Amino acid sequence: MGSKRNSDVVEAWVAGEAAKGGNLRTDGVSLWSYCLQIGDTALSGRKVVHDYTRGGAHGFRSQTTSCHVGLAKRFA
Repeated sequence: MGSKRNSDVVEAWVAGEAAKGGNLRTDGVSLWSYCLQIGDTALSGRKVVHDYTRGGAHGFRSQTTSCHVGLAKRFA
């Protein structure tokens, strides 16, 4: 599980595979930005992204986390 680009990490999450890239990582089930879980997998297998962007349901955390959330939303 070598270091990957953020888009590779999100693609791995969607595929149910483990990956790590900088401050974004996944075990294939959950997706974390730093130590904050920003995504998980529903029992149905659908990927769910938690919106930590400005104006999002969970509130703004950081610009980097917002970028991670935006990337995950594009793939999920």
